[in-house]
Amino acid sequence: MNVDTGITSEVFTIKSEIKLIDIFNSIISKKSEAVFEYIESLNIDINTRIIVIGTYFTGVGIVKRLSEKYKNILLIDIYPHLEELLYTDLGGDLKNRVEFSSDIDLIYSGDIVIDTTGFGGITPEQSSKLNVDAFVIEDPVAEDNDDLLKKKNNIHERLDAVKCLNKAIIKTKGIDTKTSGTMTLTIGILTNLLNRFLEMEGVLYCACEMGFFEEVIFKQKDIEKFIQQTDINAFKVSTIKPFDLDEIIKAEISKINSEMIT
Repeated sequence: MNVDTGITSEVFTIKSEIKLIDIFNSIISKKSEAVFEYIESLNIDINTRIIVIGTYFTGVGIVKRLSEKYKNILLIDIYPHLEELLYTDLGGDLKNRVEFSSDIDLIYSGDIVIDTTGFGGITPEQSSKLNVDAFVIEDPVAEDNDDLLKKKNNIHERLDAVKCLNKAIIKTKGIDTKTSGTMTLTIGILTNLLNRFLEMEGVLYCACEMGFFEEVIFKQKDIEKFIQQTDINAFKVSTIKPFDLDEIIKAEISKINSEMIT
C-alpha cells in the first residue's frame, strides 16, 4: 500500500498502485476474452481471415487477444493515426502480428467480421453487403437506462442485415452506466469509487485522475500524450485511517461482466 503523510502527521495520503491505464486494460480484457472464447467455439482454422472494425478501445484489445493464436487478422479504422494504439501498453507489440488499414472497403474481405464501431459506425446498408462465416457486433448500450440512446442504437438492424449463420453480440454491463464503452465504464468506476471513499469514516477528501481523453486522441491525435496521461495512479485519498485502495478498485472492476449473446 502506497502511504505518505499529509499536511500533518495525523493525516495520511494513500495512493492506488493501480493506474488509470490498468483500469482501461482490465475492461478491455473482459471484452476481448469473451470474443476470443466465442471465436474458439467456432473451431476455425488459425489462418481464417478475421476483420475487426474499429480500434478505440475494444478493437485493439480484441486483435491483441486473437493474435495470440490466429494468424490472419486485419484491424480497420477510418482514423489512420489510431494504428499507434497497437504499439502502446493497450495493444502491446503487435507489429507483424496484426495488419492495419483505413480502407473501409476491406471489411468485405474477411471470413469473420467483428464490428466494434457502436453509435454512428458501420451502417445497416454496409452490413447487408457482408457475406461471412460469422459476424460479431458490440452493443454500445449497457444497462438500457437511457431511452434516447436505446432508440439511437441500430446494432440489431446491422446484425439482421448480415448474411451468415453465426451471429453474436458483445454485451458489457454491471455498474449501471449508460453505455458499454471502455471510457464510459472507466468513468463509471471512478465516479462510483469517489462517492464510496467520501462516505468512509476518516476520509477528508479524495481525487481521481481523469481527463477528456477523446480530445487528446481524436482532436490532437496525440497517442503518446494519451498514454502518458493515463500512466498515473488512479486514486489519491486523504484520510486519518489508511486502507487498501487497490482491493476496493479491483472489487469494483469485478462487477463488470462481458458476455456473448447468440
